[in-house]
Amino acid sequence: KEDEAELEELLGPSPLAPGPGAQRVAIVHPAVKWGPKKSPLTTAELQIAEAVALVDTLQNWTVLDKIIIPTKNPNKKFVFGKGNFQVLTEKIKKMPQLTAVFLNVERISSLTKKELEDAWGVKVLDRYTVVLHIFRCNARTKEAKLQVALAEIPLLRSNLKNEVSQRDQQRGGSRYIMGSGETFLETQNRILKERELKIRNALQKLRRKRGLLRTQRRKCEFPMVSVMGYTNCGKTTLIKALTGEAGLQPRDQLFATLDITAHGGYLPSHMAVIYVDTIGFLTDLPHNLVESFSATLEEVAYSDLIVHVRDITHPETNLQKATVLSVLRNLNLPSHLLDSMVEVHNKVDLIERYEPTEENALPISALHGHGLEELKKEIEKKILTATGKKILTVDIKLEGPQLSWLHKEATVQEVEVEPEDGTARVKVIISSSAFGRYKNLFPNSKICMS
Repeated sequence: KEDEAELEELLGPSPLAPGPGAQRVAIVHPAVKWGPKKSPLTTAELQIAEAVALVDTLQNWTVLDKIIIPTKNPNKKFVFGKGNFQVLTEKIKKMPQLTAVFLNVERISSLTKKELEDAWGVKVLDRYTVVLHIFRCNARTKEAKLQVALAEIPLLRSNLKNEVSQRDQQRGGSRYIMGSGETFLETQNRILKERELKIRNALQKLRRKRGLLRTQRRKCEFPMVSVMGYTNCGKTTLIKALTGEAGLQPRDQLFATLDITAHGGYLPSHMAVIYVDTIGFLTDLPHNLVESFSATLEEVAYSDLIVHVRDITHPETNLQKATVLSVLRNLNLPSHLLDSMVEVHNKVDLIERYEPTEENALPISALHGHGLEELKKEIEKKILTATGKKILTVDIKLEGPQLSWLHKEATVQEVEVEPEDGTARVKVIISSSAFGRYKNLFPNSKICMS
């Protein structure tokens, strides 16, 4: 009960949420024209299009204007040079309905945020704040909500610094809280530290629970396939097509899946597998956010195979691939998982006569079912290699112990009985070790490899 109450408190309303009301936003993109900060794989237009897609994900948020302004160094206090800053400020002031400016950079310091808000008279949001708010709106389970609360801690810390420096300016020097010998900053920092610890402990408990479920799943010996990809690439649509699960509702929006969800399906040999739908990736996804969701991504390390889905129609599909691969590398996954990954080129129905340039990539349309049989065959081949299992057909005598042994030690797929001579042909999926035991116990059994 005590644990439940504490959990509810941690999952209470967020002090950082922009509020449920409508937001009318101007998106400002600082375009770095040259130098190390310029991304070689994209353009300012595509970057601002992604920012628009983020805002469009949120209910009651609308984009009033998109502004691209060049800058040499987006890290300086006012982000832009003096002249450009003035032009921008005049433009913002001419939008009376505006409630917020979304500055399309990963993070802005609390000092910059305050200076810009004072200059423009509206809220200023960065990518971290917007993505975090999308996460907040999409989190369904306790685990996802806790991970969002954990990702908020760095923001709460920087807001606190800002608040303290304002207090100091107003009062001329820091003040101790009555009789405690602690400054306001020390007290608030301590409260934040305690909150962070509580969240981490609560996540740890949920992780242990997940570990138990994973162990039980291992006992059932269902292979696991993690479906990954850039956000909105069609992962959920693909899983729905592979499993025929009607309850799965793909949504055309960024970060529709925040929680790990598992779905059962069958491969051509009738082998049962579990497909795991994971959180989508995003370029410049703030590092703290990925860190907060490491519990969700931890599942991937325990899978037998990764399927990397790409939206091949997207103009930045190569940058998206690079982003996903770099996040996967940072997860310290076992190398065999990265080496055996299946790359899927989705949405080929939108491109005439599409031919993948990458070797071994499989062209599919999850929506229309094109290429799914080839994909299932490929998944089965990789799963058999990863799990060390074989598909065999064995001839057995019905009165002997073979059939019940196979039912116990392997997965029996089909049994064809020959009633005249009291035999049967049995198709099984069997691990190498069980196969070794079978050959020792029944040396005269006739075996055909599938």
